[in-house]
Amino acid sequence: MAAHRTATVEWIGDLLEGFGTVRPVEGGSIPEVEVTWRQRTDSSNAGATPEEFLAASHASCYSMALAAGFVGQGFEPEELHVSATVTFENGVGITASQLSVTGIVDGASDEKWREIAGRAKDTCPVSKALAGIEITLVLPDIPDVVEEEPEAADDDEAAGDAADSTEG
Repeated sequence: MAAHRTATVEWIGDLLEGFGTVRPVEGGSIPEVEVTWRQRTDSSNAGATPEEFLAASHASCYSMALAAGFVGQGFEPEELHVSATVTFENGVGITASQLSVTGIVDGASDEKWREIAGRAKDTCPVSKALAGIEITLVLPDIPDVVEEEPEAADDDEAAGDAADSTEG
């Protein structure tokens, strides 16, 4: 069964001087937020923009796809931190979304991280919806996996160590 989500906006006035209000819908959790063209096109202006909502959608969807990818490969993610930066170019439109990811996943090597993270980028439903723009993925250097030391040594090694300690 498909899930349907709704957001509503009431716009007052023209594009340059007007403003819109994102309004919560029954059962929804989006707060009431004002949006303006100036906020959207001037990066020094504080305030919500469609790109900020899109970035939140992309980051949250990607984090779910990434967690599922790790679990599907037998890893249990302890925590994942995802940010998305959506680029809007005046006169062009939305041109890119950059996903930046860090996290803790015990046992996952750098190679496995990159494999799973790349697959999640390509299969995340929001990434698929954004297929017409550039989507990039930034991963930090993942530290090498530290193998835990075995709790007990082999009998042959233990015997050799004991013989070494009696010589001398």
